[in-house]
Amino acid sequence: MGKIWEFFDNLNEVVYVADMDTHELVYMNKKTLALHNLNSVEELAGKKCYELLQNSSVPCAICNNNELCEGKFTEWQYYNPLKNRSYVIKDTMVIHEGRRCRLELAIDNRLQEQKYEMFLEQQNIEAFANEAMRIALKAETPDLSLEIILEYLGRSIKGDRTYIFEKNASGGDDNTYEWVANGVMPQIDTLQNLPPEICANWYRNFQENNNIAIADVEKIKKSDPLQYENLKRQDIHSIVVVPLYSNMENIGFFGVDNPHGESIEYTENMLQIVGHFIVSCLKRRNLLRELQQMSYSDQLTKLGNRFGMDKFMEEREQQNSIGVVYCDITGLKRVNDSEGHLAGDQLILRATSCLKEIFVGYGLFRIGGDELLAICPGIDKEILYEKAKLVKQISVERNAVMAVGAVWQDKTEGDIDQLLVEAEQLMYEDKSAYYKKMGIERRR
Repeated sequence: MGKIWEFFDNLNEVVYVADMDTHELVYMNKKTLALHNLNSVEELAGKKCYELLQNSSVPCAICNNNELCEGKFTEWQYYNPLKNRSYVIKDTMVIHEGRRCRLELAIDNRLQEQKYEMFLEQQNIEAFANEAMRIALKAETPDLSLEIILEYLGRSIKGDRTYIFEKNASGGDDNTYEWVANGVMPQIDTLQNLPPEICANWYRNFQENNNIAIADVEKIKKSDPLQYENLKRQDIHSIVVVPLYSNMENIGFFGVDNPHGESIEYTENMLQIVGHFIVSCLKRRNLLRELQQMSYSDQLTKLGNRFGMDKFMEEREQQNSIGVVYCDITGLKRVNDSEGHLAGDQLILRATSCLKEIFVGYGLFRIGGDELLAICPGIDKEILYEKAKLVKQISVERNAVMAVGAVWQDKTEGDIDQLLVEAEQLMYEDKSAYYKKMGIERRR
C-alpha cells in the first residue's frame, strides 16, 4: 500500500483510518476487518465510519475529530455496546495525499469489559446511566447534551430509535429530539403536533405513576387503536416510554423503540434514571432560549432589536434580491407627553400589528423608539412596494399613522447599510409630506 498505516496490518489490536472531513473509511487492519466480517480494505469503499463502526445514520455526537492534531495522540476510554467491548482509544491525525485522516488504535480493556458486562446483566444500571450523563454534561449546549444522551442510550440498549416528545401550546405532542440506528428511518418530521387523543392513554398512565412498557405492540391493538396505528406505521413492535416531569407537571415523555434483548425492565430502569437528567437539560435549554430572546428581541413588541437585525443578516441565505421598508410612528412623542407612556406603548403595538400582518414571514425589527423595520430577502420588487403601500394604509385605519420609505435591490451584496440609509431618507420625505399636508409644524 505504501501508506503509513501498513505497519499496523498484522497488529492484534483494532486499527482503522477515516477521512476526517467526509468520515469515509480509508483503512482497517486485518483484526478490524475480521471483526466486521470483511475480507479486504477494498470493501470499505464508500462506507462511513459511523455507519460501520457505530451502526448510526449520522456522525457520532461524541466525535473528537476537532481535538486531533498531527504528531500527538489523544487517549480516552470508550465502551462500544455493539461489540460489547471496552477500549482504551488512542487517536491522532495524519495527512495523506492532502487528506486529513483520523488514525485510531483501540486496545481491548478486559477489566472495563467485565464492568460493562455487569451493566448488561442489570447489576449496575445506575453507574452506567451516570457514565452516560457524565459524557453528555461535557457538551457545549443543552441541545447537544440531549443528542449525546439519546445516542448513548440508543446504542447501549441497542434500540432502533430514542427520542423526546414535549407538549406544545396547543395541547399536542412534538418530537423534539431523535436518534436513530443505522438503517432505521427517522420519524421526527412526521411526529409534530400529534393530536392529544393519540397519547391520551399514555398520559392517563403517567398520572398513575406508571411507565409505558410494551413487549408486543399487537397486544394494544384493541385497547389503544389510535396509538397502535401510530406505532405500527413506524415499524415499532416493542417500546418503552417514561414520562418527563418539571415542577410536578408532566411536560412530555421520552423512550426507545424496539430495544434489543429480553429485558424490558432493564430498559425501563435505565430510562427512569436518565429522565431527571433530561428534564434538567430541557430547563437549561429553555433558560438559554429566554436569555437569547431577551438579547435579540424588543420586549414590548417582540420584534427583533438591533442585535437581532444583525443576527438575521448574518444568518440569512444569499438571495437574488432584497427589500427594506423603514417605518416611523408619527406623533409618538406627542402621545407620550400628553397621554402618558402607556398610551404611547399602545400606539407602538398598533403600529407593530400592521407590520406583522403585512410582512409575515420576513425579518421585522424595532430599531428605535418610534422606528420599525422590515427586511425582506428574496422579495419581488412589485410585491415589496405593494406591501409598503398597504402597511401605510392600514396604519391609518388603526390610528397608528406611519411614515414609510421602501427600497428594493435586485442583488444582495455584503451588508445593507446603504439600503437602510436610502429607506430612512425616503421615510423622512414621506413624514415631511404628511406634516405639510396636515399643516403641522415640526422639527426634525
